Amino acid sequence: MAFSVATTPRRGLHPPLEAYASGWMQTDGVHQIYYEESGNPHGLPVVVLHGGPGGGVDPGLRRFFDPSIYRIIMFDQRGCGRSRPKASLDDNTTWDLVADMERLRRLLGIDRWRVFGGSWGSTLSLVYAISHPDRCVAMVLRGVFLMTPGELRWFYQHGASMIFPDAWERFLAPIPEAERDDLIAAYARRLTGENASERENCALAWSVWEGETATVRGPMALPPIFTDPEFALAFARIENWYFAHGGFLDSENWILENVGAIRHLPCWIAQGRFDMATPMSGAWALHRAWPEAKLDIVSDAGHSASEPGIIDSLVRAAEWAADLRTPARRLPAV
Repeated sequence: MAFSVATTPRRGLHPPLEAYASGWMQTDGVHQIYYEESGNPHGLPVVVLHGGPGGGVDPGLRRFFDPSIYRIIMFDQRGCGRSRPKASLDDNTTWDLVADMERLRRLLGIDRWRVFGGSWGSTLSLVYAISHPDRCVAMVLRGVFLMTPGELRWFYQHGASMIFPDAWERFLAPIPEAERDDLIAAYARRLTGENASERENCALAWSVWEGETATVRGPMALPPIFTDPEFALAFARIENWYFAHGGFLDSENWILENVGAIRHLPCWIAQGRFDMATPMSGAWALHRAWPEAKLDIVSDAGHSASEPGIIDSLVRAAEWAADLRTPARRLPAV
């Protein structure tokens, strides 16, 4: 285990990078998955999994990787971003996304790849790796989310509400007091309901709550994307859909129960000490169950991948994952 502190200059992002290839992959159903590649076409393959569920490809995620070393693969998960149909909940489960990853890997002619994911992307990374450990070289996780009832209660019922009471009032506003004992369910009824105006208002409230709590700076640093109505509708509908169904996992603690399948894989975990969306208890529990994984606790960061300490950790993690045989690039043992 290591702790990131600002005693040495922090690493910054690599320069902006354009994709050199993109397209849509047809699934075995209605979904068409948008994907893109950037960096070195002959480099080390890494698949980058966005958050949410319901987020989408963010060009900034490419910048954690040295483009001369990495072949960077990103895709919009079902219903997200440029994937089609937009905001669709049909055939949209964790296991469908795992199947999409395998389909994309084969389409791109990749035997094994590094898996990089933050927040919900860490959940999907873990489920994919447990299902297909032979296809993974290494893992980099940020803001670990184990999809447990406790984590969901913390963020959507009682916990983060005590740290951000101002933002919490705005999140509560669309829901009548009589229904506030189960806010995920109350939002689900509205996000999948027939009232378009109510659906859109609730989507925006759901999305803004996540954006306002993403960093240690709180609501004053709300990323504009979370206030975009089109983004918010897909983000809220899909995220709520997954959370209302426990991530479609077979048990409440499925990841920790099955982590033995991947303990042989090298793994770097970047975790903000003050992460309100996916509190550090998840990363700590994963590290306890997987002591070989390297936990990098960023002492002055929250949840967002854009915070300086998280950027520093993830850039270093990408370098570490590129050359796992170099001892100097491993985290020091504590």
